[in-house]
Amino acid sequence: MKIFNLFNKKNELTEENKQTLDSGLRKTKTGLVEKITRVIAGKSTVDDEVLDELEDTLITSDVGVDTTIEIIKRIKARVERDKYVQTSELNFILRDEITQMLLDAKDDTKESEEQDGPYVILVVGVNGVGKTTTIGKLANMYKQRGLKVYLGAADTFRAAAVEQLQIWAEKVGVPIVKQQMGSDPASVAYDTLTSAIKNNADVVLIDTAGRLHNKVSLMNELSKIKNVMKKQLPYAPNEVLLVLDGSTGQNAFEQAKQFSLATEVNSLAITKLDGTARGGVVIGISHQFNIPVKYIGLGEKMTDLQPFDKKAFVDSLFEEKK
Repeated sequence: MKIFNLFNKKNELTEENKQTLDSGLRKTKTGLVEKITRVIAGKSTVDDEVLDELEDTLITSDVGVDTTIEIIKRIKARVERDKYVQTSELNFILRDEITQMLLDAKDDTKESEEQDGPYVILVVGVNGVGKTTTIGKLANMYKQRGLKVYLGAADTFRAAAVEQLQIWAEKVGVPIVKQQMGSDPASVAYDTLTSAIKNNADVVLIDTAGRLHNKVSLMNELSKIKNVMKKQLPYAPNEVLLVLDGSTGQNAFEQAKQFSLATEVNSLAITKLDGTARGGVVIGISHQFNIPVKYIGLGEKMTDLQPFDKKAFVDSLFEEKK
């Protein structure tokens, strides 16, 4: 089944998408640009004092300590190399260094050009981050690309989770596989793949329970789901997508840490960026955990989940007011 080219098709940033991106990042960039403006006010060159204040600014913007230290280190290297760097250049330098640090989000994780079966995405994350909504929006995105999508309701510990996914399946117009509340999540995943393979599906999105209170239980549950899927498709899952709520700031870092320990997360979706000034988490989490951000959520509409374009994101974030 050749799905490689469809998944790696270049995502053109339309004018509408750019407007959504700019609007969704407004709170973050307003706070960040204003803070940077205060840092360089009255200064002509980038010196140690400017860099110290910039470091504080990035940390308080939820970029994260480790990532901020790396950014400052890179800027210091440029200042030493160029001997004289004007403060007016700081925005450009920040854009350049952060863009280089962010990983490219590619769709070719773990799949070959011709894999015998659907592309399988296991979606993880705590309750309340927008996990089920993200699955619904992804299903719509892939369906719009002409792909046949199946949903698996493997979060069997909350009746609301299954009901919510059912609503999204009906809204998007894709099949869903579910069982009774309290059923074995691995059994749901198995049934989902069975049905998807039988009906020649292109993409399978499997929801999982959003519990993090017991890391050992979470690890065991996710391992069991993956082992069961591998019995049908040895390569599955192609992707373990961790959904994080961007508005939670440092809590999102902790969730990324815990889920990375519990399972092999290889892509990120960061939601609710339109309602927060903490969009710096996108930079910090991707860099600190060495995991590419693949999607960002910028609003409530079905189309407000966008494939992540690192250059467009950084350009929008540091765009100066006209």
